Amino acid sequence: MITTSALKEWIRNNLPWPAFWKIKRLREEGLALFKEGDLTGLAKIYKTDKWGVGHKYTPIYQRWFTGMRHRPIRLLEIGVGGYTKPLRGGESLRMWKRFFRRGIITGIDLYDKSSLKESRIKIYQGDQTDKDFLLSVHQKEGPFDIIIDDGSHIQSHIITSFESLFPVLAPEGIYVIEDTQTSYRPNYGGSTLEMNTIDSAMNYFINRIHGLNHVEWIKAEAPVNPTDQSIEGIAFYHNLIFITKKK
Repeated sequence: MITTSALKEWIRNNLPWPAFWKIKRLREEGLALFKEGDLTGLAKIYKTDKWGVGHKYTPIYQRWFTGMRHRPIRLLEIGVGGYTKPLRGGESLRMWKRFFRRGIITGIDLYDKSSLKESRIKIYQGDQTDKDFLLSVHQKEGPFDIIIDDGSHIQSHIITSFESLFPVLAPEGIYVIEDTQTSYRPNYGGSTLEMNTIDSAMNYFINRIHGLNHVEWIKAEAPVNPTDQSIEGIAFYHNLIFITKKK
């Protein structure tokens, strides 16, 4: 008797990649028909790590994005996944495509992921610290209603991408930073020993809260980051930050 896992392995090893990919996508989309409004269910089908042992992001995304689900939103995700392998990654892009049925989904990655493009999913190759590249993607595909940074998770990269893209985010848009635990990890430019002084993403956005409340300062002449003027609110979750833009 042939088991399901054995059949999957045979298909994976014997079918040409285009045929295997087509079958894989047909299976995903068939299963997703029953989970369209359920981000956790979709994350499991598409096998994105936004839900699983390491992360529990999808219930939070569900609360923030459900009201936008039927709008023709434009979403940008930094980081496609799969590292150097051109045929790996794109799981969360496909999840967003199914959840936002009228949405245009754009991904950017340091590596060439053009083979993962499909209807309503566009992918560009470039560096998330390259402001000119980021703005060129914005000019082609924006303005974005949602931007999600799931890129390198290096502190300076997170801050550079935010300062490049938040000013051009659509009014009332949402900017999300994932995996902020790297603010405490030295190999990502973070620290626990120097937690209060290091230039981490966590400290950067804590300071944005001070800027958000600038009018309450006793020393009103103190300088303010210009980006603070357009921030409506900031919400911190475990390993996630949501920043909303004013109207």
